[in-house]
Amino acid sequence: MAIELTGERADELIRLQRASDAAHAAVREDPSPEAWAAWRERAGEVQAAVTEYAKEIGQPRNEVEAAVKKAARYPAE
Repeated sequence: MAIELTGERADELIRLQRASDAAHAAVREDPSPEAWAAWRERAGEVQAAVTEYAKEIGQPRNEVEAAVKKAARYPAE
């Protein structure tokens, strides 16, 4: 079953995932300790938000995470 992401909460999850993806891209450009720390922080934020949301909607965490990543990385699909 596909997870439908809609509403403000979905927008927030997508925003967090995109921030994590951007921080990851920054690490690839400049693998400094500061860049790694920023990526870890952003990744932790999105992981915590996805876990909380999955519990709220009663869906498997991994499926929610996959839906968030897909929506953040491939918005036209």
